[in-house]
Amino acid sequence: MPWDTRDTMSLREEFVRLAGNADVNRRELCRRFGISPKTGYKWLARYAKDQAQSLKDRSRRPLHSPLRTAAELEAAVIALCEQHPAWGGRKISKRLQKLGHAEAPAPSTVTGILHRHGLISEQASAQARPRQRFEHPEPNALWQIDFKGYFATPAGLCYPPPIPDG
Repeated sequence: MPWDTRDTMSLREEFVRLAGNADVNRRELCRRFGISPKTGYKWLARYAKDQAQSLKDRSRRPLHSPLRTAAELEAAVIALCEQHPAWGGRKISKRLQKLGHAEAPAPSTVTGILHRHGLISEQASAQARPRQRFEHPEPNALWQIDFKGYFATPAGLCYPPPIPDG
């Protein structure tokens, strides 16, 4: 099977051009192009409305974000970070609460704000990742013991057994 060199825009243009014929079955055309009828009718409606720009991909970003942190609160987070560069999301969130911000964002939100404004470097992010401990390929691959030392019992001193190396 030869390599298909057509891009998405040329395929959409071809679909719209072929669907414009009066004697074509649009659902069969959608099957041929590997798209759902809903998508096919969407492209036809867009093309009928604005032919020039209609077939380009549109942004999926929402027009508004009602739950986004207020600009004033973001400015307060940034100001605190600039005053105390070593502080992270948890510390800044707690400090905002103590300063009387009733809607102080969660530590994860503060960290997101700091990332968005470039105040946390990639290197700092990599270092802050939690360590993965005690992960082994099979059960009992690692044994661990806490040595508490010798301790007294009613029968006398208890000497824990030695642990062999290896």
